[in-house]
Amino acid sequence: MEARKLYFPVALLLLFIFIFISAAAAQGNSGNNANKQKKPPNDAATTNYEMLEPLPKTNQERAFCHARGKCHYKTLTCPPECPQRKPKKNKKNKGCFVDCSSKCEITCKWRRPKCNGFGALCYDPRFVGGDGVMFYFHGSKGSDFAIVSDHNLHINAHLIGARPAGRTRDYTWVQALSVMFDAHTLVIAAKKVAHWDDRTDALAVKWDGQSVAVPTEGDAEWRTSSESGREVVVERTDDVNTVRVTVAGLVEIDIRVTPIGEEENRVHNYQLSSNDAFAHLETQFRFANLSDRVDGILGITYRPGYVSPAKKGVLMPVVGGEDKYYVQSLYSPCCKLCIFSRPSSSPLVEVA
Repeated sequence: MEARKLYFPVALLLLFIFIFISAAAAQGNSGNNANKQKKPPNDAATTNYEMLEPLPKTNQERAFCHARGKCHYKTLTCPPECPQRKPKKNKKNKGCFVDCSSKCEITCKWRRPKCNGFGALCYDPRFVGGDGVMFYFHGSKGSDFAIVSDHNLHINAHLIGARPAGRTRDYTWVQALSVMFDAHTLVIAAKKVAHWDDRTDALAVKWDGQSVAVPTEGDAEWRTSSESGREVVVERTDDVNTVRVTVAGLVEIDIRVTPIGEEENRVHNYQLSSNDAFAHLETQFRFANLSDRVDGILGITYRPGYVSPAKKGVLMPVVGGEDKYYVQSLYSPCCKLCIFSRPSSSPLVEVA
């Protein structure tokens, strides 16, 4: 009888222990799944390689992968169709794209922004998040917003626009980006142009407040390094108005300057002035090593387990956040949810 009395509480205790362990395991698996969802298509493993000497006869470039997994210690060779990562003689050729992640592949790609790809920011600001979800953001002309804010990287966008008669909001486009990291600020902007000419360069670049000229010949690139040794490269990927910006270990951005054409103006009824082409930027971002706390209009979409509030099935799903991500100027890293901070010894760089 005493044995039976003892058996029941022991069995009950074992049952509680089993339920607790099962719940903990389920929660752990849920966290792992969230982390798996977070991985963007361009994580750090993609570019974890070193370049080897090209093949002697064909000049095809080769990359030796260091990323763990399927591509670990493998050598990938660019195909004859795109033998170089950076075509130099003809910028209209596709470049060789090396991917040392689990894909472990070489592909030929145009080195220009893809407005429907992950990390895109184009049009009347339309984003494609790190989760692949498309959404619109309605700011106001002349205002600035934080699109990415992390502990070591901050990116703002400046909006230009117009409000036709009878409209309740502005049509807006991104005219400039400021990329802040360490003690530095890199600005890429579209110049104001009265009448668009495809042969004229409308791109402006500033480094810590000083204008820099990106060469059009040779390697067609401008580069520098920060005190920490971080390399910064602005490289032309077409004769004019198209560049790739690389801040080593942080971000790669494909940027194109484009106008609002007459047909686009007519179809959308923008009612824009005939003496302003409204030159603006089309961009696509690829990030490396974002933290789990990253914020910003675009940055938050790269968080683990992020669920977009954009309404499904809507033609133009709009996501708010104007109050949360508003900054006082293109060069300010301060907003309600921003987490970036300069090194304590760094001066604030204001760029005219």
